[in-house]
Amino acid sequence: MNDTEYYVKNLFDSLLVTSPHQLTIHNVTEKLKIKTFYWNYTSAIAEWKGMYGLFVNQHLSEQQQWQVFGHEMKHYCFDSGSQRFLADTYKQYQEVKADYFAYHFCIPTFMLERLKGVTANDVARIFNVEFDFALRRLDMYKSNLITVAESCISYD
Repeated sequence: MNDTEYYVKNLFDSLLVTSPHQLTIHNVTEKLKIKTFYWNYTSAIAEWKGMYGLFVNQHLSEQQQWQVFGHEMKHYCFDSGSQRFLADTYKQYQEVKADYFAYHFCIPTFMLERLKGVTANDVARIFNVEFDFALRRLDMYKSNLITVAESCISYD
């Protein structure tokens, strides 16, 4: 597992989230004491006086909302303050990292590795994500397995 995968596992362990059916916005925000608001605008997470609010676009599908939540959780866990005064390239970097984090947050490796012989359709259904999101996450997971296997091969 890489650092992101360990972080997500430790986070979910601390929240006593151990199976895919527990992966919901309501369950996670309740455990983290984050207030959730559904509105008509872009999804975001904000902090004010030590309290966090998650703002989720109510027009997104349930699967899209979960995926956006995974993205926003990277900002919650690792980024502080406003992006307003950051250089555009650094903002872009944070957004790319948040997208990567979302794959691991929404479909945690420690849960995915318990499943055998699943398809992207299965993963999409089990983790309540869109098919393309599940397909990309499976590709990431399989690529990592190949990399680990290759690192164990001796070419002597």
